[in-house]
Amino acid sequence: MAPILRAIRQQAAADAGRTALSFDGQTCAYGPLADRVARVAAWLAGQGVRPGQVVALMMGNSAAFVEIAVAVNALGAIYLPVNTRLAPPEAEWILRHSGASLLIADDDLAASAPAADVILDAAARRDIAGAFGLSAGAFDAVVLAPGDPFRIMYTSGTTGRPKGVIHTAGNFAWKLLDQIAVLPLGRGDRILVCGPLFHVGGADLPGLGILALGGELHIQRGVDADRILATIAEAGITGLWLAPAMLARLIDHGGVAGGALHWCIGGGERTPERRIRDFERLFPTARYVDSYGMTETCSGDTFMPAGWEIDRIGSVGIAAPNIRIRICDDDGRDLPAGTDGEICLRGPKVTPGYWRDPDRTAEAFRDGWLRSGDIGHLDADGFLTLTDRRKDMIISGGENISPGEIERVLLMHPDLAEAAVIGVPDATWGERPLAFVVARPRTAPAPDALLRHCAAHLARFKLPGRILIMADLPRNASGKVMKHLLRARPENSADTTDTRGSDA
Repeated sequence: MAPILRAIRQQAAADAGRTALSFDGQTCAYGPLADRVARVAAWLAGQGVRPGQVVALMMGNSAAFVEIAVAVNALGAIYLPVNTRLAPPEAEWILRHSGASLLIADDDLAASAPAADVILDAAARRDIAGAFGLSAGAFDAVVLAPGDPFRIMYTSGTTGRPKGVIHTAGNFAWKLLDQIAVLPLGRGDRILVCGPLFHVGGADLPGLGILALGGELHIQRGVDADRILATIAEAGITGLWLAPAMLARLIDHGGVAGGALHWCIGGGERTPERRIRDFERLFPTARYVDSYGMTETCSGDTFMPAGWEIDRIGSVGIAAPNIRIRICDDDGRDLPAGTDGEICLRGPKVTPGYWRDPDRTAEAFRDGWLRSGDIGHLDADGFLTLTDRRKDMIISGGENISPGEIERVLLMHPDLAEAAVIGVPDATWGERPLAFVVARPRTAPAPDALLRHCAAHLARFKLPGRILIMADLPRNASGKVMKHLLRARPENSADTTDTRGSDA
């Protein structure tokens, strides 16, 4: 697959004045965009970026994010978008593990970006080539082979430390082909990205892929219901992806949205009929596309076919054209239709594995099939229904949160002997972490102090809504914490303290 820069240049040759990118009130056509990316690529080459190296981006959504990512790939290097909500120790671990040779960060994130090499202000985020005075220069453009990595995305795992998912050029191309067939997606589409580009939803549903097709990419920084609705109406947005919490903000906004929206991808959970009905009232011209996917697959593994949204309520649709799904028992044997088991996936957009982590890569695959860890079933027509989440994983506001990560941080506190974290329902975020801890003898830690300890080491969206101090934790004969008993406790239905503030 050619890097996106090559596709942008092809679009520029066909129609240089066609709008490609819009951000912060400014638009950029394909001709100027091709020039800007080339100048950024020449500058990065001058910074020593070479094929196979990792360049980390700790940036919010911006035009510069897109231009840098495309330029990094044009050099045959790999871009690593770092979750901007991470606490400094979390970001530091990812940067060390990835072996990133360069870190580029926004100035408003500098406090969380350890030893950033390049800092971007607001002007640079709108046009890094112009703000930095970058001139045209020679660089060795690289055509990525299908198996070459172009991006690494770290995602939480249930064992605590995040995993660096490798995305190859071939993964990207095949996921885009699936979306062209299913949505459909093409040159006439105007896509709004308001979800973070460090997240697979913002980056790949369809995200930057629209630039390879000659469509328009409209980027917003932050989730603001008024701005989203205004952009949909004024820019004629045809499609977007929204995490459940983001969609809830729009629905709560009320009224009827203008514009000619065709579709909105959401889901990843059992979407209630009420949410679909509310969406239809807000966007009478559009359909809500329930979907299921993983970071390991560039997302978008199933899509709800048009017209089936209510008839198959509770399902997340059928497999994309180039993905295969099996439901397996614990021994990897196929289960019949309607029987719950582990969802396993195979196809050309599935990751080859985890960066610098051969053991976890081996654990994730069985006979060439990716083991999702999610539980569900297929009906006789191939519609997938999710019945359980990946073991212990908490999904809050569209973000995966590893209970093991929070437990590890809690146990760093000198007054704690044990910790267990579960997810509990939350009306705003879908789920929130709830922590149960056991204090060491002759100590009396206060929940507020424990929460401040967590805040020093964890992103705000990972903070427990509550921390409950227990005499002991329920364990089975082998000593394993029985989290199902913790989930059944009556205090789990009580309101939680909002520790995450306004970020989604």
